[in-house]
Amino acid sequence: MNKELIEYLSKIITPERYNLITENVKNRTRYMTVILEDIYQPHNASAVLRSCDCFGVQDIHIIENENKYNVNPMVTKGATKWLDLYKYNSENNNTVSTINHLKEQGYRIIATSPHYDDVNLEDFDVTKGKFALMFGSEGPGLSKLALDNADEFMKIPMYGFTESFNISVSAAIILHHLSLKLRNSNVNYKLSKLEEEEIIFEWLKRSIKKSDMIIEDFLSKNKK
Repeated sequence: MNKELIEYLSKIITPERYNLITENVKNRTRYMTVILEDIYQPHNASAVLRSCDCFGVQDIHIIENENKYNVNPMVTKGATKWLDLYKYNSENNNTVSTINHLKEQGYRIIATSPHYDDVNLEDFDVTKGKFALMFGSEGPGLSKLALDNADEFMKIPMYGFTESFNISVSAAIILHHLSLKLRNSNVNYKLSKLEEEEIIFEWLKRSIKKSDMIIEDFLSKNKK
């Protein structure tokens, strides 16, 4: 039914818009994903989401322990419309459960920190399997629980006096570099055809006003 719905909904938007949707979905990936742990500056977290959209990262996992994340629309510029956001806030501390959930899905958990020397960004191996990049809040960085449960550590080489980048800058640098690495590799990092279809359907729904009513009307007229 999704294919029929996609065809139906595609006629409600302009051909240019639909072509943009179908072209952009081809560059989406779930091979690389992002975890944001307890970010308390919404403008920084929102800037990370914008970078995720720009580099084709579809899924973002947001851990809310002490701080609830609120989108800053002036920063995201509509990026969240095209992303799948997963929030973890049902426990007193959601870090370990989030990490374990992603590990069960086959992700390597990569802690980004300037204080650990496991691997520099340019030496990170994207071919070893899909990975989740974990970023911490300004100041405190990643929690001890996050660091203790990470599989690998990554840092951006630095040559100045300042000890770290702003989180949004750090994320943009890392996502750009690893996205380029993936696209120049033999890794099958793209979505499956079924995943593409599901995302196109969701993007169409988010692009059309009162899409739920339109879909309900279509389904009622096409009952078998």
